[in-house]
Amino acid sequence: MSLIGRIFVILFAFLAACFVAGMIVVGAVLYPEFSDLGGGPIDQDALNVVLGFGFIFLSGFALLPALVVVLITEAFYIRSVLAYAVGGAIVGAACYLGLVPFDPETLTFDGIVHRHLEIMTGAGIVAGLVYWMIAGRSAGAWREPQPPLRPPPPLPSQSRPFS
Repeated sequence: MSLIGRIFVILFAFLAACFVAGMIVVGAVLYPEFSDLGGGPIDQDALNVVLGFGFIFLSGFALLPALVVVLITEAFYIRSVLAYAVGGAIVGAACYLGLVPFDPETLTFDGIVHRHLEIMTGAGIVAGLVYWMIAGRSAGAWREPQPPLRPPPPLPSQSRPFS
């Protein structure tokens, strides 16, 4: 597989992983709304807009941390599903902690909501698994040499070469 083709596979896998993670985050955040029996049906158009914004939010914040994980796994031929799940968890937690204020004097994060951290970490794990299913199983394949071409079959003995 050529490097250009591999980049397209990585990009598609990243977008699919961000879409799935966005669905998980939006579903988990809206879960209290879904479980409320007193409410009416949820507007499908509004839900589609929220899913779109969840996808855009996650793909924007997760791009650089996910790119680091992709570069490491491609460079070292890491194809383990566990590595992608752990990498996704780290990316999900980093995306959430990047939005929480950090106090440098006490070296702590102020205002962590544990449920939101768990949601983002779980969404990162699932996104890592989706990425592995699409692109991670063949990490580093673009660096493997192509098999040599077979020589053409010999010409029959009665034939003359073109002159």
